[in-house]
Amino acid sequence: MGEWKYAYLVGNLIARDFKIRYRNMSLGVFWSLLNPLIMMMVLTFVFTRIFAVTSIENFYVFVLSGLVPFNFFSLAWSTATTSIIDNASLVKRVRCPREVIPVSTVLANGIHFLIQIGLVLGLVLGAGYGVNRHWIWLPVVFGLEVVFVCGLSLASAGLDVRFRDVRYVVESSSLMLFWLVPIFYSFASISPQYRLIYQFNPIAAVVLACRQVLLEAQAPSDVLLSKLAGVSAATLVAGFWIFRRLQRNFADYL
Repeated sequence: MGEWKYAYLVGNLIARDFKIRYRNMSLGVFWSLLNPLIMMMVLTFVFTRIFAVTSIENFYVFVLSGLVPFNFFSLAWSTATTSIIDNASLVKRVRCPREVIPVSTVLANGIHFLIQIGLVLGLVLGAGYGVNRHWIWLPVVFGLEVVFVCGLSLASAGLDVRFRDVRYVVESSSLMLFWLVPIFYSFASISPQYRLIYQFNPIAAVVLACRQVLLEAQAPSDVLLSKLAGVSAATLVAGFWIFRRLQRNFADYL
């Protein structure tokens, strides 16, 4: 019975976050599509017209297939980090596992992620790549990304209660990772001595796996998937442990 109660709470938190984000907005959920589309067009223009340094076919699809997974990671991590502080009154009034708050924030961003994935698939089909049987791997790849972000967010949300500047560390880290994830450049262009590091970066691994499925019509490599699964699972376990240790003192800082 308790599990159903918490599931109901998570569902309500997700619905609330979704409604609040688009309240009083004339374009509503269309903003979920507009942001990555604008970034895709800007990056495509810069790297195919201004610098003209890329020969990647259908560069706009290539960029979007990396931009959408990264945007989910960046936005979900940022909003989940401040979720305990933002919901301080709920934490004080409602008796529930406090982990549900950052996790529900990540899942609420997952709704926008699904909408943007639909945009990516539409452009992939429009560019002539077609559907292939390896699309079945996409839920696995994106599911592992959600697991990783949940673990990372639990750790940062717990730390943000004690150290309020953690949110700024998260923002700076996201900006840095934008350049360290192969969003507008290919994995093949990375120097060999750095490729192993890139494959241990879960977001880079998600982007690489996504492109293997959508643009190369291949299943993600076993090595890539195993690394992604291992890092995601380890991050989730570590995030829960850190959050549980820190939540004992939440009352002193909220």
